[in-house]
Amino acid sequence: MAETPNPSIKEINISQEMRTSFLDYAMSVIVSRALPDVRDGLKPVHRRILYAMHDLGMHSDKPYKKSARIVGDVLGKYHPHGDSSVYDAMVRMAQDFNYRYMLVDGHGNFGSVDGDSAAAMRYTEARMSKISMELLRDINKDTIDYQDNYDGSEREPVVLPSRFPNLLINGTSGIAVGMATNIPPHQLGEIIDGVLALTKDEDITIQELMEFIPGPDFPTAGLILGRSGIRKAYETGRGSITLRAKVEIEQKANGKEVIIVNEIPYQVNKARLIEKIAELVRDKRIDGITDLRDESDRNGMRIVMEVRRDANANVLLNNLYKQTALQTSFGINLLALVDGQPKVLNLKQALSHYLDHQKVVIRRRTEFELRKAEARAHILEGLRIALDHLDEVINLIRSSQTAEAARTGLMESFDLSEKQAQAILDMRLQRLTGLEREKIEEEYNGLVQLIAELKAVLGDEEKVLEIIREELTEIKERFNDKRRTEIVSGGIEFIEDEDLIPQENIVVTITHNGYVKRLPVSTYRSQKRGGRGIQGMGTNEDDFVEHLISTSTHDTLLFFTNKGKVYRAKGYEIPEFSRTAKGIPIINLLGVDKGEWVNAIIPVAEFVDDWFLFFTTKEGISKRSPLTSFAHIRNNGLIALNLREGDELISVRLTDGSKEIIIGTKKGMLIRFPETDVRSMGRTATGVKGINIDKDDEVVGMEVLEEKSQILIVTKNGYGKRTPAEEYRVQGRGGKGIKTCNVTEKNGNLVSMKAVTGEEDLMLITTSGVLIRIDVNGISTMGRNTQGVKLIRLEGNENDIVATVAKVEKEEEKAAVEEDTEILDDNIDVVATSEEKDSE
Repeated sequence: MAETPNPSIKEINISQEMRTSFLDYAMSVIVSRALPDVRDGLKPVHRRILYAMHDLGMHSDKPYKKSARIVGDVLGKYHPHGDSSVYDAMVRMAQDFNYRYMLVDGHGNFGSVDGDSAAAMRYTEARMSKISMELLRDINKDTIDYQDNYDGSEREPVVLPSRFPNLLINGTSGIAVGMATNIPPHQLGEIIDGVLALTKDEDITIQELMEFIPGPDFPTAGLILGRSGIRKAYETGRGSITLRAKVEIEQKANGKEVIIVNEIPYQVNKARLIEKIAELVRDKRIDGITDLRDESDRNGMRIVMEVRRDANANVLLNNLYKQTALQTSFGINLLALVDGQPKVLNLKQALSHYLDHQKVVIRRRTEFELRKAEARAHILEGLRIALDHLDEVINLIRSSQTAEAARTGLMESFDLSEKQAQAILDMRLQRLTGLEREKIEEEYNGLVQLIAELKAVLGDEEKVLEIIREELTEIKERFNDKRRTEIVSGGIEFIEDEDLIPQENIVVTITHNGYVKRLPVSTYRSQKRGGRGIQGMGTNEDDFVEHLISTSTHDTLLFFTNKGKVYRAKGYEIPEFSRTAKGIPIINLLGVDKGEWVNAIIPVAEFVDDWFLFFTTKEGISKRSPLTSFAHIRNNGLIALNLREGDELISVRLTDGSKEIIIGTKKGMLIRFPETDVRSMGRTATGVKGINIDKDDEVVGMEVLEEKSQILIVTKNGYGKRTPAEEYRVQGRGGKGIKTCNVTEKNGNLVSMKAVTGEEDLMLITTSGVLIRIDVNGISTMGRNTQGVKLIRLEGNENDIVATVAKVEKEEEKAAVEEDTEILDDNIDVVATSEEKDSE
């Protein structure tokens, strides 16, 4: 007889079952355990812990409660995965060496950077930290969705409102199936500044975001070597950075050196680090350390290594970096859940997803408040009707046999809803007093205004963004602190491209036909007034040097064009050529349009808040804008100011907001006025009238007047002079000005007007490419109404005229001078132009 099949046994394909079961397990680990949500930066266990603490009332202003109570609540309601998984996650959120901004305020032994574990949950206590309250702010205003818990008996949030970008601020790490995440923590203020910048410009680039977010900021501080790894991680979502301990080398009174470690890399166990160093010393793999001790206390970390007298501390330190965790790498992997799916994100995508989440939160909160306000306004409308017909309402209620009859009568007699009628029946007699009636009217009017404001927010995306900006700014003001991790240049293997470029002073030149190059500052040397000059560069007959400026290889150069646009480049990005070389077309460097040329170059070492750029155009229009408005410039440039038809930008200068401005014209007129006469304007504003010029006149120069300045003018036929600034009275902007030079056929129209102190040299460049350098003190001081004296002999070409005049710092006298035709000065320092001096 054949056996009867057992109905409880089901035959399956084991290969298919393994495939299906493992896929289910993998997705469960990915979505429900190991990876954070891009919106609130939390894994489910962390979200459940914070929600449970919030639900239990363990707020930051309430007393601490036992950790076991929190763990039990989380296990019983939301997270049935074992008490250690919950408690370990909660402990980590309370450790200041793991979380940049702790989300749990722990009381008791919560472990240490030496690897000590926390005390048992029955001993420790906890509550929410102040900043974690912001993760759950407005959670009761229908801002997020809820889902059933594991057994359907409770509801838990799918995501938290997260009123700050926690994913990047605190970072996270986790290993799922086939993928892992490792997001470093960041400084709160920097991340918020990045989000604020994104709200103002949705097309902002990652490079521009890095102006606000230079890199990770670890709770244990330390150093990050180089920026190339950071840039790669921010652009691609994956990258590796090198972390190094912060170390000082001190010399004791007896001459012996001491290595002191004050900060260690993130997630390095200090006790194991010391054990490793001791092991290397014991095994003679590191020789020269005579004593090793841990002097860390509640005031900070301090690991002390005494160095043998005949050993070199720097050599020892380099060996320690190579062989111990004093130097480690951190692999960044910006992997997070986006709409329930794991995705690798770049910096901008991470911030954009957070911003989108905040837009949803604000809209849902606004809709909730609108429903609440409209419901209350509806009730108040009914009360107002009752108060307006008080006697009739009272008589109707008195004549009604039941509350139901009274409610029906009110609804029929006064066209009220059921809720309004019930509110009238529930109204206390004291609400009938005159003062209470006024309160009802006042509350109703306030609600009408509130409803209008809430509807305006829902109808305007910009209002939503403005609310996000205000709330993020408020969080930044409350919780911002100083950056802890310093980003520095490391050894040659860690240096990025920019770090490989030596920081040195250079001269940048641009020709009339748009050829740019950089030169060493030692190219030119000083000559006496009236000298013949030297051949500065090889040019065509129709080309000549138009701009010459001294700067640094690491400074940012802002290039302002005649069309009012601004471009940017680093000093080292300008190609270096010899003195007589032509250079490269500037269009290959900046991408300027046809018919557009550079009219001003401003070197900027740092974009600071209280500095301004002052603009003047050919027609005498002036504008003043904050320097920070030009910190983020795209490759294709930005509009620096809107020009009127036929006008051109002539000059741009850097100011500190309290200077006086002088503007000179071709016909020899000059005006002097305080820069505050021109109010601060936005980047694209047109400006106001700085000087009132005649139709056949135009502006040739604008300068910022410094203390002890003299006005120096140069004419096209090579004449010049200095005039004391006191001879020019301060006027209001927009006037005609006063005469600064007697313009004749002999000296010609003005080509340049500068403010000098006598502590600089003057560089004159002619249309034929001849350069001469003159000590400003060698130029005569004369009154306003004079022609000036000869500064340069324009021989050999009757069409040769002075084209460009530039200021450079005074050159030291040389002990020996070669022949005029030999230029061998390698020790001359041209330190800064007037723009650099302003920026300092």
